[in-house]
Amino acid sequence: MKDRLTGSGAFLSLSAAAFIAGANLRIFDALLPNVAADFSTTPASAAVVVTAFTLAYGLFQIVYGPVGDRVGKLRVIAVAALVAGAASLVSSFAPSLRALAVMRFIGGMGAAAIFPLSLAWIGDETPYEIRQATLGRLVGFLLLGQIMGPALGGLMAQALNWRRVFQVMAAVFAGVGLLVLREAAIRRSSAKLSAPGEGRRNRFRAYGEVLRDPWVRTIIVVSFFEGAFFFGAFAYAGSYLKSRFLLSYALTGAILAGYGIGAFIYTLFVRRMLILLGERGFVGAGGLVLLASFLLLAVLPAWQAAPPLMIATGFGFYMFHNTLQTKATEMAPGARGTGLAVFAFSLFMGQTAGVAAAGRLIPGTGYPAVFAAAGVLLFLLSRVFARRLMAKSV
Repeated sequence: MKDRLTGSGAFLSLSAAAFIAGANLRIFDALLPNVAADFSTTPASAAVVVTAFTLAYGLFQIVYGPVGDRVGKLRVIAVAALVAGAASLVSSFAPSLRALAVMRFIGGMGAAAIFPLSLAWIGDETPYEIRQATLGRLVGFLLLGQIMGPALGGLMAQALNWRRVFQVMAAVFAGVGLLVLREAAIRRSSAKLSAPGEGRRNRFRAYGEVLRDPWVRTIIVVSFFEGAFFFGAFAYAGSYLKSRFLLSYALTGAILAGYGIGAFIYTLFVRRMLILLGERGFVGAGGLVLLASFLLLAVLPAWQAAPPLMIATGFGFYMFHNTLQTKATEMAPGARGTGLAVFAFSLFMGQTAGVAAAGRLIPGTGYPAVFAAAGVLLFLLSRVFARRLMAKSV
């Protein structure tokens, strides 16, 4: 079956949105040391900005899921991108760390809609036979943003400062928002929207229906701890590398881009590996890669060893995470935006809790202990989930 959707204006607009969403998710990994220095504080204290963004990103998944199902996913994505752009612009003028955290919270409110609703829209618009390939193309743009975000952010922070980075982000968000808004207007006449009242009632009831399934609760709990253990440690990788090896912001950002490169490499081999390993083996192998990556990061002998570790980290994370993401798409086929909202909410609430917890631990234990603990916990979590997969398949 031929995939005509990927050549459409709507898909290209969503691809641009996925790119800037990916860059926005990871760009602060490289900016954190720069922001901390500008406000004369430590990276652990400045991480409140990361926590604010991820808190809003996770919380507002619950809002956008049913709203997107009811009034149209493209319209919600467009407005959300414009909100994220406005917040990024104001962030560039923040006079204090607290003000920056507030604006990043608002930016997270906007950014929260973009990728989950894009996935849901493609799920609605494509037949099952070509859906996986179409979603893979969109994920590729997200990963490209995650690769380039830290690298470009580090370069710009080195040449200019972090405030200019947010101004560039604001311009891109605004452009993307207008593109998607145009596509939403074109498709509005043929959109299949729920009737007033009925959609609202049914979509919110879907949350209860989804959560009654024990298997769904397993996915949600595992995604929460995956987000907490992985991103709670990884958010400080840039600060660790810069402080330990006295690297430039540009080099730090380039090294962190290895995470996105590893994830992109994963997309090239996922089908082949899945045939060889199966879902359960896939999750277990991902846990092993993450264990080795974080343990080696904790005892890193030289900065030159960091790039391959970042690549391995991205590769291992997506081996684990993609299985969870695939299961999440099956949770509510009749209200896909709502189902993916539950999954994303859990993941980013875990990330928020993890970043906050690691920020409190690092001053007392140091970076290596946090990285080592994250590797061990992710490995154990992968084992638990692999066993649940086996029990589910029996």
